[in-house]
Amino acid sequence: MAERKPRKSATPAANQRGEPRSEQAYRFIIDAIKEGSLPPGTRIREVELAERTGLSRTPVREALNRLQLEGLVANDPARGTIITELDHGMISELYAMREVLEGTAAGLAAQHASEVEIAFLREISERDARLSETRDLVKNNKLFHSTLYRCGHNRYLLKMLHSLQESMMLLGRSTLAKPGRAETARSEHRAIIDALEARDPEAAERHARSHIREAYKVRLEAFFESYDD
Repeated sequence: MAERKPRKSATPAANQRGEPRSEQAYRFIIDAIKEGSLPPGTRIREVELAERTGLSRTPVREALNRLQLEGLVANDPARGTIITELDHGMISELYAMREVLEGTAAGLAAQHASEVEIAFLREISERDARLSETRDLVKNNKLFHSTLYRCGHNRYLLKMLHSLQESMMLLGRSTLAKPGRAETARSEHRAIIDALEARDPEAAERHARSHIREAYKVRLEAFFESYDD
């Protein structure tokens, strides 16, 4: 009888780091959501995920339970376990929290960011003007916001923002894909940076909040347009 070959794990780097199998399964699903191979509404089956990851069903089940607690996975009466689909209310709640947290981060950054950190934010913003592909704009935009978060120098706020960003993955296509939005967002970023350089926490928070509100308007417009298709 031929010896059965072990299934190849989809997370070799994680295996080398000695991560628990449930963490490997969790990371695999998170990455699939980010990449779009598991978009909102997709039905999730333990058996299929176990096959794709090379793991047993137990760590996959543990990962799904964790994702459900975090709101990234839901149980639908008709479809079973799915990647969470956001409705109007959930989108509104996400952006409300994003406005509060990013506004706070910008205010703190005006007080605590070093000159080097602010200069790096300016560099990221100027780089944005040289990009034309949506994919590159999205990547640069994420770098800008993640850098802004760290400029606040508050580990607890950073943890909350990280958690919020994972939920934002469920929104799908970036608002930067809308014609003209990238240019407007760039101008909004510059206003935030100007406030940081002036060491004006109130202005920094005000501009950051305004930036998120504008992004929410574009997101909401796209959400309602999807129902007209």
